[in-house]
Amino acid sequence: MNWLRRMMYGRYGGDQLSWFLLAVYVLLSLLSGLPYLGILSWAALAVLVWSFYRMFSRRYDRRRAENARFLSLAGPAIRWVKMRRTILRDREHRYFRCPNCGQYLRVPRGKGRITINCRSCGVSFEEKS
Repeated sequence: MNWLRRMMYGRYGGDQLSWFLLAVYVLLSLLSGLPYLGILSWAALAVLVWSFYRMFSRRYDRRRAENARFLSLAGPAIRWVKMRRTILRDREHRYFRCPNCGQYLRVPRGKGRITINCRSCGVSFEEKS
C-alpha cells in the first residue's frame, strides 16, 4: 500500500467528476455487450482513460476547474436526488417548498392545516400536513 501512496503523492486523485466518469464507463461497458453496440466499448475505453488521466494529473488548478464546472451543471440534479431520498426515508415529516424562495421546509405529519413560516425569507403560507 505504501507504493500507492508514494505514487499518488502530488497527484490530483479522485473527485466527483472522476467517479461520475467511472460510472459512465461501467454503463457503457455493460451496453457494449448488447448486439450491434460493440462500438460503445471504444467509447467506454476513452472515458476510462480520461478518468485515469484526471486522477493521475499533477495539474490541480485545471482539474479543480473541471470539477467545479461539472458540479455547477450536475449540482441541481444531485440536490434533487438527495432531497427525494430524504423525503422517501422520513415518514414522520412532510416537506414543502416555500412559494417565495424555494427553500424546503420540514413539518410534522398529521397536524392538520398549519401555517408554515419560511426561515429564509419570512413568508407565511398555509398547508395541510
